[in-house]
Amino acid sequence: MNSMSVPFFYESQLPENIEHFALSADTSKHCVQVLRMQPGEAIALTNGLGVQYDARILTADKRQTIVTLTNKVIAPPLTTKTSIAISFVKNAARMEWFLEKATEIGISNIYPLIAERTERTNFKAERWENIIVSAMLQSKQVWKTQLHEPITVKTLIHKPFNGLKMIAHCEDGNKETIPSLKQLNEQLMLIGPEGDFTSAEIKEALLAGFSPVSLGNTRLRTETAGIYAAVLLQHK
Repeated sequence: MNSMSVPFFYESQLPENIEHFALSADTSKHCVQVLRMQPGEAIALTNGLGVQYDARILTADKRQTIVTLTNKVIAPPLTTKTSIAISFVKNAARMEWFLEKATEIGISNIYPLIAERTERTNFKAERWENIIVSAMLQSKQVWKTQLHEPITVKTLIHKPFNGLKMIAHCEDGNKETIPSLKQLNEQLMLIGPEGDFTSAEIKEALLAGFSPVSLGNTRLRTETAGIYAAVLLQHK
């Protein structure tokens, strides 16, 4: 089966071994009511933790479709895990755009960040998770981006983190470029709010071991800065 050409679904609780499996209500409904799939047709499933199954529909029911799992593939662990902590923005659609694109690019962790100048903190956990899952499936990935609970700048910069730590800000001073920094297996980027980090936040981050980085010569919107950094970090 060419799993790249068949419908691809997320099931968080896949079994350890190949067997019959009952799809969730949402996946069953999508298969039967939206895609009009019939017994014998092929689909692919992932748990977002590196496991993918090829499967064939055994019984098609919009409430509970049963499939036969036919082939299991375990993807190797990611060699680099990139985390982006990005401030909430006033426009919710822009934050959702960032979540979608960062997931497609392959960012491992997203931390909604609360900085001193963050104006709104409307955390829509279920909606944001759905956006991330849809983006993961659209881009045919088997590792799901992890969405964390909102966290303050102060709390995050003092959390233990063994990897490359960076903060992007707009104040003057010596800054590195992302490609010039040595890539480590773990990397974390802080992206501030529309009014930037405060001087105190920047100073505290630098004292905590964060490297100041430049994201170019133009002033970027928060979500644009997040994607710019994501692309550079994923393709160093």
